[in-house]
Amino acid sequence: MTPKHQARPTRVSEVYERIRDLIVRGRVAPGVRLVEAQIVDRLGVSRTSVRAAMQRLHQEGYVTGVVVGKRTRPVVAPLTAEDARELFSMVAEIEGLAAERAAELESGLRHALVADLSYINDHYRRAAVARVQKGDELYALDTRFHRRYVEAGAGPRLIALHDAIKPQIERYIRIYQTALHEAIQTSVVEHGAIVAEIATGSGRGAQEAVRTNWRNAAKRLRMVIGSRGETGTW
Repeated sequence: MTPKHQARPTRVSEVYERIRDLIVRGRVAPGVRLVEAQIVDRLGVSRTSVRAAMQRLHQEGYVTGVVVGKRTRPVVAPLTAEDARELFSMVAEIEGLAAERAAELESGLRHALVADLSYINDHYRRAAVARVQKGDELYALDTRFHRRYVEAGAGPRLIALHDAIKPQIERYIRIYQTALHEAIQTSVVEHGAIVAEIATGSGRGAQEAVRTNWRNAAKRLRMVIGSRGETGTW
């Protein structure tokens, strides 16, 4: 049995997910101080669960510490151009390696992968030009597209790296899709280039197409951050 003073893993995960969701959706703004007592009251959970969840959020870069006087206060991590550049570059390399391997699959598996990617990208294109754009749908389709070739080509170690890094860019992707609607069509075209390289079996071509997609996304995001300013910095 779990001692009373320890938080149950499932409860910690629930608290983590709820706080993370508030952060990535912008409901708790970058730079805002996270007060333990307020979180306990809002979520109706124990301080132990909140502390464990906050530790995980800190490790994953969603929360950082700001020194105020003699104490360090936890705050929502800022959105900065440098942080975005680093994260996007890491994802580009991880997914690029997976795409290279996916392009080298035997023809039957590769053709099935190409069909799936084309189907997802077509839905992404349609969602992007819909009269009423749904942020959650756009994010889900984009994530599904990239994850499909990653799972097809990556081994367990690469998958583990992807699982650790990719979720950290969700905040940036959501801002990008909200602020740059017209750029989503460019992303659709870049996705098509990835599919085409995989279809021809060009590993190097697929890797470079993925890198190009993420590099360009990072450039477009820097434009947004440059015009709006970095948020949450002290």
